[in-house]
Amino acid sequence: HNPAAFVDRWTTPMLVIHGARDFRIPETQGLAAFTALQRQGIPSRYLRFPDENHWVLKPRNSLQWHREVLDWLDTWTGGSADRAASQRPGAGQAGTGK
Repeated sequence: HNPAAFVDRWTTPMLVIHGARDFRIPETQGLAAFTALQRQGIPSRYLRFPDENHWVLKPRNSLQWHREVLDWLDTWTGGSADRAASQRPGAGQAGTGK
């Protein structure tokens, strides 16, 4: 079922993440859901990974996925994802990002 068909019942801000190579859910459904959210005036963001499938597995993409999700949750729940991340063991250490 295309999620865009149910957008008239949605009210919650939504982060739509899609891998362009996803063979389970066509990318057109993710785009349709995002477009419908935008037309309804529901806060939303579309994040596309051109080189990923249904799961985001590449290390660089995985880091971006986690940052985006944590930022989104922090924004819309009033949480403190940054504070929690800074309290983890090893947080704040320099790294190459590779």
